[in-house]
Amino acid sequence: MLDIKRNLTTMTDFYELTMSAGYFDEGYKDKISVFDMFFRRVPDGGGYAIMVGLQQFIDAVDHLQFTREDIDYLRSTRMFREDFLEYMANFKLHCNIWAIEEGVPIFPQEPIVTVEGPAIECQLLETLLLVTFNHQCLIATKANRIVRAASGRPVMEFGARRAQGYDAAYFGARAAYIGGCGSTSCVMAARDFGIPASGTMAHSWVQMFPSEYEAFKKYAEMYPDACVLLVDTYNVLRHGIPDAIKVFDEVLKPMGKRPKGVRIDSGDIAYLSKKARRMLDEAGYPDCTICASNSLDEYLVRDLILQGARVDSFGIGENMITAKSDPVFGGVYKLAAVKEEDGTYTPKMKLSESAEKTTIPCLKKVWRIYDEDNKAMADLITMADEEVETKHGITLFDPVETWKERTYVNCTARCLSTPIYVNGERVYTSPCLEDIRKFCKAQINTLWDEVKRFENPHRYYVDLSQKLWDTRSELLKALSK
Repeated sequence: MLDIKRNLTTMTDFYELTMSAGYFDEGYKDKISVFDMFFRRVPDGGGYAIMVGLQQFIDAVDHLQFTREDIDYLRSTRMFREDFLEYMANFKLHCNIWAIEEGVPIFPQEPIVTVEGPAIECQLLETLLLVTFNHQCLIATKANRIVRAASGRPVMEFGARRAQGYDAAYFGARAAYIGGCGSTSCVMAARDFGIPASGTMAHSWVQMFPSEYEAFKKYAEMYPDACVLLVDTYNVLRHGIPDAIKVFDEVLKPMGKRPKGVRIDSGDIAYLSKKARRMLDEAGYPDCTICASNSLDEYLVRDLILQGARVDSFGIGENMITAKSDPVFGGVYKLAAVKEEDGTYTPKMKLSESAEKTTIPCLKKVWRIYDEDNKAMADLITMADEEVETKHGITLFDPVETWKERTYVNCTARCLSTPIYVNGERVYTSPCLEDIRKFCKAQINTLWDEVKRFENPHRYYVDLSQKLWDTRSELLKALSK
């Protein structure tokens, strides 16, 4: 099996190590730095993404340790001095880490993970952090789009065979479940994470028998309480549905059992499902559900429903597990501040010709502003030492189009930046997966429907406090000179 708690210390880019060796040589190994992970654009032009992957990041960080084999390999590259290798052999985490909890909707530019600690430690976490959150945030976000398109109909994650590797299938199933899928076909993920397992049969099962009827009959005899038949191997309406009905009559009915459903995996699903529904109803099986699969995504699912397709559930594979339409989440990890010997922080900022690539400096926190109906109105990024007071209302302004401002009254503020590690010691315990999934659904329900549109969603504002905006503006002017 895949070891969830494996040693991923060397899951890092080589330049993280060469930079770390440079910090060590310069005497920066204990220089306290602040790094943020954030992303710049929601995949598929959506209104929000979903934070997922924190538990796997914690599992990896809890087991950070360079083994003797790791050190021997680094020595073999002839890039590192022995004193640095000795330091790495005794590596121990001392960082403070804050993160937004799993299941929370997240937005561009806000720090979803913040790491404060010795420069080398911060640098060594970069690749591990990015690969963990970039993958699971992406899949959870895509899954949630498809689940919302299904309008309450169950969605099953069927993508293991199309995922980019074992880990992508395994952790992708977890992310999809948090995003709203009801089950997975991946047995390992189902077993280890407690996700309901689902699946029917392949076309090869039907082809293996002398006839479709015999294949269906054997399956019904073996699984009378979970009989779902794949009806499109040859012809859905001429053979598949009639043979299924015959088996329901001859095998299940005498046993006092009812069929669970049929699955259509090809053809014009809207048309076929309507015809199949009528045939099943007339045969006395109105409770036999119809599942649709075949390279579906949120747009095809939505269109099937708009066309009146009689589909009760969806099996989604490659388009979900690979986020095929927009397969890169794009999270980045940037230096935001350096702590001086007197305890003050020197803000750090990356400039760019592109405004969206100009970073936000300082050690920060993220707050979410809710109205009296518990609807999320906007997010506010503040300096770490600021508290958000909403008793008398709060006025927020767009950090780019600063003339745009709005005052919120009768509102509350919740800090999203949650302590995960303090001085290298974990202070946070992740909820169970089922609770994360329920929490995610509740958090998405705090968003306005306009933010959840697939096309041209309402822009959810992520604003800066006045103090942070002033600091950033002053630094921008100084660096521009």
